[in-house]
Amino acid sequence: MAGQDPMLSTSHPFYDVARHNILQMAGDDHFGRRVITFSCCRMPPSHQLNHQRLLGYLKYTLDQYVENDYTIVYFHYSLNSQNKPSLGWLQSAYKEFDRKYKKNLKALYVVHPSSFIKVLWNIFKPLISHKFGKKVTYFNYLSELQEHLKCDQLLIPPEVLRYDEKLQSLHQGRPPLSIKTPPPRPPLPTQQFGVSLQYLKDKNDGELIPPVLRSTVTYLTEKGLRAEGLFRRSASVQMVREIQKLFNQGKPVNFDDYGDIHIPAVILKAFLRELPQPLLTFEAYEQILGITSVESSLRVTCCRQILRGLPEHNYIVLSYLMGFLHTVSQESIFNKMNSSNLACVFGLNLIWPSQGVSSLSALVPLNLFTELLIEYYEKIFSAQEVPREHTVGTTEASRQGSPLPAHRQATGRATPILPQRPLKAARRHL
Repeated sequence: MAGQDPMLSTSHPFYDVARHNILQMAGDDHFGRRVITFSCCRMPPSHQLNHQRLLGYLKYTLDQYVENDYTIVYFHYSLNSQNKPSLGWLQSAYKEFDRKYKKNLKALYVVHPSSFIKVLWNIFKPLISHKFGKKVTYFNYLSELQEHLKCDQLLIPPEVLRYDEKLQSLHQGRPPLSIKTPPPRPPLPTQQFGVSLQYLKDKNDGELIPPVLRSTVTYLTEKGLRAEGLFRRSASVQMVREIQKLFNQGKPVNFDDYGDIHIPAVILKAFLRELPQPLLTFEAYEQILGITSVESSLRVTCCRQILRGLPEHNYIVLSYLMGFLHTVSQESIFNKMNSSNLACVFGLNLIWPSQGVSSLSALVPLNLFTELLIEYYEKIFSAQEVPREHTVGTTEASRQGSPLPAHRQATGRATPILPQRPLKAARRHL
């Protein structure tokens, strides 16, 4: 099938449905919530698609995300009499998605709604709770989505793009498809978001750990390690933008003023997500995807080998972050965030492809790799296992007053010294 996910295996429990690419993973929205898209134009005629299997696949996919806040973007274009499910199926589907699925669904964006959708809404309105109804937003044009998420992250089907362009041309006076934007301004000297690690180092007197990363990690280490669901919750987009602006302007940020431990957690994820290149680099993407084909007993060694190819600066920042997440996982009895749960949150914030977004099937190896980095932090980042590549001056890796100081081994690598916490008696074998 054209455009089929190359990583999709015929052994997938819902291969017959998944091969159509009706569902896609699309990164995070501006609120830090995972985004899943549903494209009606990829639904084959009803006689070629078992709608009960489709329902099973929807639940199977959402089960991976319902513990975290998430968003669904529904592209309605091309749902027609040939491929649309029956009203009875829609009613049973709504009932199947119980509170577990609805609770953390924070937004359902319906793109290119038709009169059919409006009629359907009136039919189901008595069955739909007022609280759930407030989560639904209609967008007549793709450009209206920009306020809520990055459209360049979405794998929007070409048919939908063409339809949107047609709508724009038919309705004069509406916003054009391609809105002219002013040329980008050079970043501020104090900029924290959307700039490279090298830029941050150059503008912060050679400091290797970016200020916003150190600030959030320090605060969460001191006050958030036992917060239940840490990193799973989103925050007000207005508040997040306000804090990002303060950081970018070099102004002090006191997270105590906001009274929500999840805010610094969202800021940390936003920083990673807005790096021009992922912390694990584009070059490592294909290598990381191969982690599932490596024998379980050799995966830690494989992780070390992959990390050897990282630039020195990326390695040091990654080690600092993974050391912190390892510490978070040690408190999982309180925060409910073990290494597996943390990996589901951070996988796509650490690595993504240079073109497009990661497919649903790519999430398994990406999350597994991240889980290994967190769970086996001490083994993977042990200095003895990493070859000497480039030596970074001690003054660059450790700054006076650092909340998580770094020590230097013979290799020149910096490893954060985290608060001493008891290790698990037995770790799950991966």
